[in-house]
Amino acid sequence: MTQLPQKSDQVVGVIGLGYVGLPLAIAFARAECRTIGVDIDTRKISALNTGVSYILDVETADVERFTRSGALVATSDYDALRDADAIFICVPTPYDAMRAPDLSFIRAAAEGILPRLRKGQIIVLQSTTYPGTTEEIVLPILERSGLKAGVDFDLAFSPERIDPGRKDYTVLNTPKVVGGLTPRATERATMLLASIGAPIHPVSSPRAAEMTKLLENIFRSVNIAMVNELARLCERMNIDIWEVINAARTKPYGFMAFTPGAGVGGHCIGVDPYYLSWKAREFDFYTRFIELAAEVNQSMPFHVVDLVEEALSRVRIPLQGARVLILGVSFKRDVDDARNSPAERVIELLLKRGAQVSYHDPYVSRFSVGGDVFHRDVVSLISQPLTNEALRQASCVVIVTGHKSVDYARVVAEARSVVDCCNATEFVRDGHEHILRLGDGTQR
Repeated sequence: MTQLPQKSDQVVGVIGLGYVGLPLAIAFARAECRTIGVDIDTRKISALNTGVSYILDVETADVERFTRSGALVATSDYDALRDADAIFICVPTPYDAMRAPDLSFIRAAAEGILPRLRKGQIIVLQSTTYPGTTEEIVLPILERSGLKAGVDFDLAFSPERIDPGRKDYTVLNTPKVVGGLTPRATERATMLLASIGAPIHPVSSPRAAEMTKLLENIFRSVNIAMVNELARLCERMNIDIWEVINAARTKPYGFMAFTPGAGVGGHCIGVDPYYLSWKAREFDFYTRFIELAAEVNQSMPFHVVDLVEEALSRVRIPLQGARVLILGVSFKRDVDDARNSPAERVIELLLKRGAQVSYHDPYVSRFSVGGDVFHRDVVSLISQPLTNEALRQASCVVIVTGHKSVDYARVVAEARSVVDCCNATEFVRDGHEHILRLGDGTQR
């Protein structure tokens, strides 16, 4: 078992060293807690133990500093958690092909804790999930140890609130919601998370905390769906949705600006509505409004491909056999996270229609699509340099994610046809008939 230096009486374990777990582990190390990071991905462990960060939001200098000092120990050995006073579960919670929750990572983490669980520990689930997971999934697994939650150990849920690429709100200052199985569990989790500097908002139960996270992201999903639907209407009505949004956001109250795009992506917004709708059916309740919003968002990649076909028709090129260059495959601007990116479905649909697809993304060097009903074969793509020649050779350039580092003036100047899904070409207002902007009906 990994030996830890004797620097602090508080030992914190973090299971899952991805976009949520690694920033949390670094935050506890910075707060002078001895921190054990556990992940089954040995590549991550190797990177951390050589002082290298694989996440943009975590500085390599911080990883090197805390691993070298011993404040952070990274391992794939669950036995290291025997030393932990607190253990945070920060594992992925994806959905399967039928949009049903996949809790296999949470179950595996709880099973990993089970033989190492000891009296006095507190376990905090952070992974986004449906209300009831902490008590219905994690609790029974841990109590197979013979120890009782609320008596021998404590259990709580505190949802992650990580927004990749954001610098103003991070794990250190974003308020944390905490719901414990008992008042003592809530208090212990509150004190732990307060030690890294985050404001704390306690709630009455793990279920309330779990629902809080879903509300936050479903709120965004529904509003994105609304503006996506309005964007498609504006295309028919010869109105520019981007102009409308900019006008509406001048109102100082009662309005929050959301923007349309090729779809929704990331680890939460596109996933959470399905987690809640799946759980709601257990109560004979059907979340029609939420599912309709998800349906609208899921339809956007299909609409983007229709726009590509329309743009190509303007230059008299059929979609079948056309060379389509995708700009940006991460799920949002200026991040390296491509999970559930709408670019995946856009590329699959283009391939299915016979297009030759390549992509450029300064943050994502490799991108795989397929292996599903939209494209049976798995296709692994490598980011291509964005040269003038590449722009000229493309039948159509599709801007899915508008990274700031891309020179869109050059894209507009060199490409024969452009479909802009995110208003990256806002600076172009007239005289460029080869640009087709999602939601801009004035170009029709």
